[in-house]
Amino acid sequence: MNLLFIGDVVGSPGRDMVKEYVPKIKEKYRPNFTIINGENAAGGRGITEKIYREFLGSGAQAVTLGNHAWDNKEIFDFIESAKNMVRPANFPEGTPGKGLAFFKVNDIEVAVINLQGRTFMPPLDCPFKKADELVEIAQARTPFIFVDFHAEATSEKQAMGWYLDGRVSAVVGTHTHVQTADSRVLPNGTGYLTDVGMTGPYDGILGMEREAVITKFLTSLPVRFEVPKSGRTQLSGVYMELDRKTGKCKKMERILINEDHPWYS
Repeated sequence: MNLLFIGDVVGSPGRDMVKEYVPKIKEKYRPNFTIINGENAAGGRGITEKIYREFLGSGAQAVTLGNHAWDNKEIFDFIESAKNMVRPANFPEGTPGKGLAFFKVNDIEVAVINLQGRTFMPPLDCPFKKADELVEIAQARTPFIFVDFHAEATSEKQAMGWYLDGRVSAVVGTHTHVQTADSRVLPNGTGYLTDVGMTGPYDGILGMEREAVITKFLTSLPVRFEVPKSGRTQLSGVYMELDRKTGKCKKMERILINEDHPWYS
């Protein structure tokens, strides 16, 4: 059982990379299940129904979100009917959408959990306690459990990885947009990566025009961040091989495609 996860897609440059490279990646790795984090897909802020459906059309079976999930207000019009969309589960009770979803892949069921961290992030319910609750629900149905942990602090992400080691197939971090080099399989069989990285502009800063970000640091004044309309782009992802019987991770392989790391099929 093989999974592919594509990291935070930012704006139209990221969406173009998904359209161009996800089919090529799938042809090479032959994943059974593909997940895309799309919380920045609409101009760097949120997601629309059209984009959500484009991701499904590009070969994704699940779309995860994060703290920018609600930035594009259109999401409130379609999230309840978006069966393949998973938002952070530790938002308060009554928040639209779902934080755990099950997907059928031939004779196997895959559970996808989305959680959001609290360190340097808006206050939410405890992601660790919510993880306990949802993992128990998922384990009753399947050993194939993937967790997208959308968090700022590397320590919080590492803590979640170790906390869930042996209970889920993989814990992969999102949100910080820079791919980390610590992909590994933890001792009890959980695949772990602190941050999968970003899919979008390569020469911006975290996917945004770098001049505005630099101005923010120089002046501490409010600025408007925009996704660059042109320029070099990149795709970040991770490929995982899971044991077909136990759901435990056997292999993690980071994927990074840009001009300095060209794609070889």
